[in-house]
Amino acid sequence: MDRPDGVVDFTPDPTLFPFESRWCDSSVGPVHYIDGGQGRTLLLLHGNPDWGFLYRKIVSALRDDFRCVVPDYPGFGLSVHPSGYGYTAEEHAVVISELVEHLDLNDMVVMGQDWGGPIGMDLASRHHERVGGLVMGNTWFWPGEDRTMKTFSRAMGSPPVQWLIKQRNFFVTVVMKRSLQVKLSDKEFAHYTDVVPTPESREGIAVFPRQILDAHPWLAQVEQRVAKTLGDKTVVLTFGRKDPALASDAFIARWRREFPDATLVELPDAGHYIQEDAPDEIAAAIRRAFAT
Repeated sequence: MDRPDGVVDFTPDPTLFPFESRWCDSSVGPVHYIDGGQGRTLLLLHGNPDWGFLYRKIVSALRDDFRCVVPDYPGFGLSVHPSGYGYTAEEHAVVISELVEHLDLNDMVVMGQDWGGPIGMDLASRHHERVGGLVMGNTWFWPGEDRTMKTFSRAMGSPPVQWLIKQRNFFVTVVMKRSLQVKLSDKEFAHYTDVVPTPESREGIAVFPRQILDAHPWLAQVEQRVAKTLGDKTVVLTFGRKDPALASDAFIARWRREFPDATLVELPDAGHYIQEDAPDEIAAAIRRAFAT
């Protein structure tokens, strides 16, 4: 499909991202996604400051056994950067819900990491009849009361750091780069830097850290809805233990209180960006739990 108007003029390297680009005409404009493979549907949701490129190795490993649907939120990846859009997690969840309904996805396994967790859990709890399982890692779905999360949100949301994020692409070139446990090639890492080439294109990246505190009311609703709707789902937890913030013992214990029968897969050498650091282990865990 030809690239629609209003999206970032960036073409992924087909040797690194060998998937056909598709766009859904959402309520805020064209939303990019890939949809390939065969079998049970995996809906793979990214976090910040990345996009569907993050899942390329997992998709390549699983597309013979699963249908892999990987969207980019508005303001991320190859999706539209809408005017008048707030780039909040709640807004992203609405757009992803539109995509799920557009594709009429059912019996899907929802995977989320970083902000893909709250967005995915909101989606799953609202459309629990469409969900057969969950894969969550290095993420949360409740109001962020943890001191580390609050400190991170306040620091990254401060005017000087917001300026760095927008003007110098700080979240990608410093925060993300230092969090990776694997070393990406320059060509690979360019898929994270070059897809947000201007300060204006980094607005969504800048909003997400502020959302840790600002989205408390929405996260409280997600937490309550999850408790009522998702207790019977098959859940796999894949946590990169070198992430000091979102993979602490306390975070994992919080997940296991909600889902005591969940399968925990610890990734000892992976940091926050588990899809880059441990794609083979994650793919194997998904295949063990959900392959038919």
